[in-house]
Amino acid sequence: MAQQIDFSGQSVLVVGGTSGINLGIAEAFAENGARVAVVGRSRERLESALSRLSAAGGEAIGRCADVRDLSAVEQTVGGISDHFGGIDVLVSGAAGNFPASALDMSPAGFSAVVDIDLLGTYHVLRTAYAYLTKPGASVINISAPQAYIPMPLQLHVCAAKAGVDMVTRVLAMEWGESGVRVNSIVPGPIADTEGMKRLAPTTEARQMITDSVPLKRLGRAGDVANLALFLASPMASYITGAVMPVDGGWSLGGLSAMAAEMPRHFKPGRRD
Repeated sequence: MAQQIDFSGQSVLVVGGTSGINLGIAEAFAENGARVAVVGRSRERLESALSRLSAAGGEAIGRCADVRDLSAVEQTVGGISDHFGGIDVLVSGAAGNFPASALDMSPAGFSAVVDIDLLGTYHVLRTAYAYLTKPGASVINISAPQAYIPMPLQLHVCAAKAGVDMVTRVLAMEWGESGVRVNSIVPGPIADTEGMKRLAPTTEARQMITDSVPLKRLGRAGDVANLALFLASPMASYITGAVMPVDGGWSLGGLSAMAAEMPRHFKPGRRD
């Protein structure tokens, strides 16, 4: 359960917010009084997300768009801003992933993840800047531990998320004068997410990950949502350019040990 912070009267846009961790973040903002917009590629997921957000309370709208398409992002973000009268909180979390070694991964497969994660982040943030509340807006990028810890079978994600964290730091410097804060959240192993299903496809793999976390449990979507609420609140008004893990201490060493074991849980094969 997310913590209670009053976001009444504020408008929140969550890109990639139709499933998983990002939907949990959108739901937490809705539960705390915000007007919430979510963007995703799948119409079916969008409708399901809007049903959950409406049940959480407050106004919720959704749009379908691919973050790799700049014109679609511009039209979508502009339309959402027009509807709400501006954007107070932007969460950029669209992402792609699949396990594959560098030699088994096609150039198209590599590009697809980089284009969704890194280029998509650039498209969303560059477009949204004109509509952000100044001063006072909070931008939150959803990163991954692969940004700073190398992991076999994750070359594409490591490259893309490292770029996302540098986008966070650079824009925190460039946009600070206008009163816009930019931070990254780095979720660790979160239960019942698509990422966990892909990276830990067996009971043995999930147990291995759980054992490698210092707190000895998998995270919950609410753990990530709580940090998003904090970063978007006045309590974090002097925090910008931060890359903050929510991982139970996993990145302190357990992730590196687990990464070395990853290849034996997957069959080699070309991935596009």
